[in-house]
Amino acid sequence: MRKLLSVLLTLCLLGSLLVPFAVAEAQEPITLTVFRGDPGDQPYEDNKIYKKIEEEFGIKFEFEFLAGDLNETLGLKLQDLEDLPDLFDGGNSAEMIIDGGALINLLDYINPEDTPNLWAHIEPQKNRVITKDEITGEDVMYIIPNYGLTDGPQIANSVGGPAFFIQKQVLAWGGYPEIHTLDEYFDLIERFLAENPTNADGTPYVGFDILTEDWRRFCMINPVQHLMGRPNDGEVLIDVNKEDFPTETFINQPYAKPYYKKLNEEFQKGIISPDTFVMSFDQYIAQLSSGIVLGMFDQAWDFGDATNALLTDGKFENTYVALGLIYDEDDVPAEDMPEGWKIEEHYLNGSLPNLDRGFGISVSCKCPERIIAMWERMLDDDWQLLFNWGVEGEDYSIENGRLTMTAEQYANTQDVEWQRHNKARAFFESSPKRQGWILDGDLKGNCWEPGNQDEIVFGLMNDYDKDFLGHYGYSKFADFVNPPIELAPYGEAWQIDKAPIDKDYQDFLNIQDTQLPAVIMASPEEFDAKWDAFVEAINPSCEVYSNFMHEEVLKLVAAYYGE
Repeated sequence: MRKLLSVLLTLCLLGSLLVPFAVAEAQEPITLTVFRGDPGDQPYEDNKIYKKIEEEFGIKFEFEFLAGDLNETLGLKLQDLEDLPDLFDGGNSAEMIIDGGALINLLDYINPEDTPNLWAHIEPQKNRVITKDEITGEDVMYIIPNYGLTDGPQIANSVGGPAFFIQKQVLAWGGYPEIHTLDEYFDLIERFLAENPTNADGTPYVGFDILTEDWRRFCMINPVQHLMGRPNDGEVLIDVNKEDFPTETFINQPYAKPYYKKLNEEFQKGIISPDTFVMSFDQYIAQLSSGIVLGMFDQAWDFGDATNALLTDGKFENTYVALGLIYDEDDVPAEDMPEGWKIEEHYLNGSLPNLDRGFGISVSCKCPERIIAMWERMLDDDWQLLFNWGVEGEDYSIENGRLTMTAEQYANTQDVEWQRHNKARAFFESSPKRQGWILDGDLKGNCWEPGNQDEIVFGLMNDYDKDFLGHYGYSKFADFVNPPIELAPYGEAWQIDKAPIDKDYQDFLNIQDTQLPAVIMASPEEFDAKWDAFVEAINPSCEVYSNFMHEEVLKLVAAYYGE
């Protein structure tokens, strides 16, 4: 269906492309319907950034945020392709709306001559973001990545992706130890809980949370690959040191068992609550925001609202440090390791476009030209500064060519309620954006994002964090993990579309969803039997998935090198 719609849409649009593409003057006011594939908060009516968008572009937004199961929600929306939201963000299941024919090919509108800003934005990574239609052979791009198209050298002041997280107060209580293995991590949490079972209010601490709701099951599944020393490839382990990039699912391998055995032991000790397996994402964020969760595996962006809530409340000791844990040499017998595998901690990857994540324009949108024109203009410096830094003189200042904020101004940016009045978060998060370094102009050498600016990272760091880092001799929180490694030629394998093997892939996920919690909660004498039954049940879908992913990885490598 997607292929046919793409061809028909191209023919329908041909006439409009015969004239130069430009931002029209005094355009009729419109309201765009917008769907975000994540939960979120409605901006307030007095939001100053949305008012500026309305003033310049004549555009208002009507936001709908995800409530419930993502795939179920997207499936319902795909039942009527004539009544889709204008701006459509499929969240972590964006491939579903692409394959369902919901989005237009943005390359029908974007080219070097008519949209120089947008083209310059994607051009350095065009081999990744532009693909070939399998039937027509035409170049296609349905979504401009919402993150990862960065300018200049990679900035790594903090960990924004996957890690084992632990509250700063736990490390401080333990005497600021170096933590590198699972045993060291859980031993510290256990000892802290033994002496500090509750917080100052008498609320019991939770030792370790495991988020499993919907696609966020990665919190339960993905840790094994990182314990094996690799960045995020989703559900497969890939040997990038071999020419043929051997690829296998890791969840059914012998080296996965030690992790779930450890979780089983921690569950039996009460470190992990049974409620964690029925907890919604909103409940999880609320629990983290309260400061009672001592540790979890997650990605930092996933619980950013909780971090902001803790910072707003001044609970600096309850915020988290990202640790790059790996298996100890005694955790996995040599015979259970992949041939020639050597474990080295590599949690941070090179800069990666967040492929197929962000807004696409739906096939039912009546004004795609206006959206493209808006995005084109919004990539100009003044709009990027407005989205990132706010209003000069009100939210930030420029002093001797440097972008600066006061402590109060920066604290505002982390306050969710302040954001609803003063930031266009619901729109900007899923839109094309400039990241990294400002490379030219009067502000050259500054950072697009305030959170990366030296004057803020170091100059406005709260006293607690300064003292905390000082005990480790570190200058930034990214120092707790190794520096980023070079991105593999295939990117990160989690981005591969699994639609061609959808049934087997869903079986693969469903078996994990239903059986892994039971494995973790099993009595010690039942653990081995439940683990073996899980591996036996999942092996058939793992075989299909592993073979498929290996083939797709090799295709991506060939495309990257232009073969």
